[in-house]
Amino acid sequence: MKERLQKILSRCGIASRRKAEEMILQGRVTVNGVVAGIGMKADFAKDHIKIGRKLIRRAEPKVYIMFNKPGKCITALHDPAGRRTVKDFLKGVKAKVFPVGRLDYNSEGLILMTNDGELANAVLHPKGRIPKTYLVKINGVPEEKNIRKLERGVKLEDGITAPARVKKIRKTETNSWIEITIHEGRKHQVRRMLERIGHSILKLKRVRVNGLMLGKLPAGAYRYLTPEEIKKLKKEVISC
Repeated sequence: MKERLQKILSRCGIASRRKAEEMILQGRVTVNGVVAGIGMKADFAKDHIKIGRKLIRRAEPKVYIMFNKPGKCITALHDPAGRRTVKDFLKGVKAKVFPVGRLDYNSEGLILMTNDGELANAVLHPKGRIPKTYLVKINGVPEEKNIRKLERGVKLEDGITAPARVKKIRKTETNSWIEITIHEGRKHQVRRMLERIGHSILKLKRVRVNGLMLGKLPAGAYRYLTPEEIKKLKKEVISC
């Protein structure tokens, strides 16, 4: 049966559908020797689908990992500049997992790693409205009116943000900690939202994605999700 290439690559655990589309646009995917284009379909059982010179084979067993990304680390599998990547911390993982979404170079916290392209696509797709919670240390103490702005949505150069949930955690004379939950995935969104109301970020850590809690997992460490966590995540995310 013929399916869109990005769906095949996703199902085989190669990448999320979004990343698969990028690979196709870059001319890296061929079907029976012909460079593929967006919208092209193929029959996995009959056609020879390659990325570069590598033939795509049946998907390996699905793996789901929670990783606590440390600061000064790239949310990618390779970095031409030679900086640390999330892959450097997964030495014991044999499956070819990839990160679901991103965290900035200096940001920390929960990254979901998997070879399940369908799940990754569901988590990243805007219609899923998957909540992500961040613990943020900011310069200064935000006024209540500015907290309300974050909760209603603030105007950025790429449009008004969706309403956020904001909770004050603690404060000092010069700095404060807040918890903010958003369900969009714009680039540097939390940083830009807080800069918009006049506060620079001193530290940012993602502590929750949907129902997955980072908990006490040390920075740079990872653990496999439990069967119960996987079942719940799939039910809540893929059904969106």
